[in-house]
Amino acid sequence: MTMRLAHLVSLLCAGLFAGFLVAVLVLENSLRSYGAPVYTQVRQVELDGLDKLAAATLIPATAATLLLVVLAFRARARARWLALAALVLMAVVLVVTVSVNLPINSEQLDWSVRTPPADWADERDRWQLAHVVRTVAALAAFALLATAMTRRGTGEGHGTAVRGGPAVRRETAAQRDTAARTALQRWPSG
Repeated sequence: MTMRLAHLVSLLCAGLFAGFLVAVLVLENSLRSYGAPVYTQVRQVELDGLDKLAAATLIPATAATLLLVVLAFRARARARWLALAALVLMAVVLVVTVSVNLPINSEQLDWSVRTPPADWADERDRWQLAHVVRTVAALAAFALLATAMTRRGTGEGHGTAVRGGPAVRRETAAQRDTAARTALQRWPSG
């Protein structure tokens, strides 16, 4: 139950975060046709609250995915590698955010709307490129978590369901191998 809850929280928060990044990407793309004063003013309005929303979704998504990875590896769950790949992608998002986006955000808060810096377009382009990278990484992490959700159960020690009368029993790979060898030994030769 704990692994399932971690997976649901991770999937929900990762989905909200990825959706948030897509919305910002659409807004940023729309701003490309405007000049420096409009871009600066909109960015400063964005930065007033959107960073809080990003933290409120990315931090729980990353923490829940880390917990999911730990639990999935302990249980040898089938989807453990998908969860780990999602966690790596979330780490990419964090690294890009901390190394590129947040420093530019800090600079932009000090820009004057009436007289933005001469290199404002270069800073915009750097920020937007980093944002595309983290948006793609966040969407891929969400897709991996969604795919992992469809792969329930564990790998080793748990096989597929086999019909045996009214009840369904589980059969391990070793049990199937033993049954196959026994059947071959009983097969009439000659």
